[in-house]
Amino acid sequence: MPAYRTRPDAVPADRLRALRERIRASPWFTTNNLNRDFVGTQGFSVVFHGTEREAVHAAFPFFQGYLDLALRTDCNAFYLNALQLGRGSHVAPHVDRSLHAYCLDVDPPVAVSVLYVEVPPDLRGGRLVLRRGQKFLGRITPQEGLLLEFDGDLEHAVERVDSPGRRLSLVCEQYSLSGEELATVPRYAVESRARSY
Repeated sequence: MPAYRTRPDAVPADRLRALRERIRASPWFTTNNLNRDFVGTQGFSVVFHGTEREAVHAAFPFFQGYLDLALRTDCNAFYLNALQLGRGSHVAPHVDRSLHAYCLDVDPPVAVSVLYVEVPPDLRGGRLVLRRGQKFLGRITPQEGLLLEFDGDLEHAVERVDSPGRRLSLVCEQYSLSGEELATVPRYAVESRARSY
């Protein structure tokens, strides 16, 4: 299996327009709650068990199409993040372990899925760089509607955005946890700096 896989035009343009409007209209959408690797970004996150898909659909019906496309049946815990970058934003190299806040020794996810919801037509920078250790694996140029899945243990980064406009994606870390690990993760929770909850 290759370390990453792409599916162009996975979501049609009209659904992407509706999706980005609903994401930005969400009361949870603000300065990102993620760590300092995510410089100048906006968004919010949803943590959930695989058994709580209906709760996610009820709260965020606009995510359903993406989740139907992206979620793996061999995973049981998920960390979904709406991630927006603008001019000057970037993401430092890291390996995803967002559930570390709940489960200290959690392994990296099985896979990470990314849907590019909005990409400025004249985007400069903003490409996703993938590595395994010292080995360079690829540089992905965002395209609206592109669905990307990569191995969860890959180090990745987003190059600095050097053009106007907004680069919006949905990112889902997909984990296969033991019963003991899963018990430490909320069944369903929203993480946002927009307000307390």
